[in-house]
Amino acid sequence: MLVCQSGRFRGRGRVVSPSCLAPPVGCSGAETVSSAGDRERDRDVAGRPRNARPRDELGRPLPRGAAGVEGVPDDLALSPDETLTEAQRLLDAGRAFQAHEVLESTWKAAPGGERELWRGLAQLAVGLTHTRRGNAVGAVELLRRAADRVEGYADAAPHGVDVAGLVAWARALVVRIEQDGLAVLTRGDLTPQLRS
Repeated sequence: MLVCQSGRFRGRGRVVSPSCLAPPVGCSGAETVSSAGDRERDRDVAGRPRNARPRDELGRPLPRGAAGVEGVPDDLALSPDETLTEAQRLLDAGRAFQAHEVLESTWKAAPGGERELWRGLAQLAVGLTHTRRGNAVGAVELLRRAADRVEGYADAAPHGVDVAGLVAWARALVVRIEQDGLAVLTRGDLTPQLRS
């Protein structure tokens, strides 16, 4: 069952229409417990902080009990190849926030020599999330950081990542946002190809 919101969100002076949301998501095993300051925080059975609130496709928290998109498990562990495949699938579906979560999980587990590549790829997805949220300043900043980090792997691109293509794409998107704004961007403009 798909749940579609027909309303519109405002973000930094721009109006952004949400897309349809994926199937509703459950609690994912987190419990709400009281912590300092009478705030409640979701924690898993081991006591680690977790966020059981549902999120929309742009990663914004929704009220408890609301239908949201399926999230990425906190303990996700994919191979680099699986990560790139899943992140591309999510980017192609317009779900850059979730692609960022997949890329971030690999960044955190990556060996030292690849960490900045995965960090840059995650930042690229966050930059796309900012474009969808109507935040041009955040988009430009993250896309620039992403291009700079990924560019460091131009001589020996691991895992078939299209380093040259991604860097050129991100920098061209920055110029376009700065010159024309976010309103002119199409879904195709916001769908990079991670591999060559």
